[in-house]
Amino acid sequence: MAIKATINHDSIKDIVLELSKVLGTDHDEDNNELCFDLPKKLGDGHFRAIEFDFGVGIILADFLINEKMTLTFKKEKINPLKIFLNLDAPIQFIDQEHSTKLNRLESVMVSPSTNECQNFVFNSNKPITFFYIQINRKLFESKVEQFIGDMSEDLETLLRDLNGINKFYYNGYFSLDIAELIEEFKTCELTDFMQSVFLEGKTYEVIMRYLQLYVDKNNSKNSHKLIRQSSIIKIEKAVAIIKKELDVRISVNALAKRVGLNQNTLQSGFKQLFSTSVNEYIRDQKIEYAKNLLEKSDLNITEITYKIGINSRSYFSKLFKERYSVTPKEYLLQCRKRKSKSA
Repeated sequence: MAIKATINHDSIKDIVLELSKVLGTDHDEDNNELCFDLPKKLGDGHFRAIEFDFGVGIILADFLINEKMTLTFKKEKINPLKIFLNLDAPIQFIDQEHSTKLNRLESVMVSPSTNECQNFVFNSNKPITFFYIQINRKLFESKVEQFIGDMSEDLETLLRDLNGINKFYYNGYFSLDIAELIEEFKTCELTDFMQSVFLEGKTYEVIMRYLQLYVDKNNSKNSHKLIRQSSIIKIEKAVAIIKKELDVRISVNALAKRVGLNQNTLQSGFKQLFSTSVNEYIRDQKIEYAKNLLEKSDLNITEITYKIGINSRSYFSKLFKERYSVTPKEYLLQCRKRKSKSA
């Protein structure tokens, strides 16, 4: 028998409390966090929700349910902005105008009209993992008001709709970098205050990167081109190769052949998933790894240069300064000063 839950979306807390009641299970509450396990008779899994300041809240869910489940958000006078990021098996999003299948690494950012319900449909016996962000824009206004003038027109219009009067719908892929941030969120081992600060920081980092993707794709001529799931898997393989072989110089063509894609598909996939080219992504990973080595290793700058597959120390210095506004030598001195102070 299918499970149907009609839920008030005034707050993350309301969503989780009502969903736990529908599923017939108890919840645990600790300060700003609520969680519950899926009853064994229905399947296996866990729901975790956290409310942060300024009207921002998240739900992280990881479960397998033995009955099809439909989650319906009620019609409300004030509608929050919702960002739904799918990390596993397909999920269906349905409103009055759309019926969208969300594959892995696909998302929707939505706000309904005042007379509209929204539905998320989860299939039975499929591994479901999603990260859901809800933003009450009226409360969020005080967080972003000083930056409004620097935002793009699209983003300003979206965040300025404080009561959610205007219907909004956006569907697109999100980057593997965002998926990694969510994984860091899931696996955080900190506790108490440090955990709270870390998780809130990761949530804002996800929001920032996602909104930047939205702005970039809005300004891109190819923003609506879809990527096949098989191609996404191969692009993930390419990312793994890049990160494993940072000391090697690898061409885009050679990388494409190794993962079984043509060069154009690999390039367009990186543009959609990372808003950057393959070569720019490789360069950024090398420079980030170099920064980590400067902080934590005893290698000198020349050794680090070769460690990241760059043959010219001056070229490495140029790239590093473009990224971090200091030279590697200056950054290394800063790191040593910090270490000596903490010793």
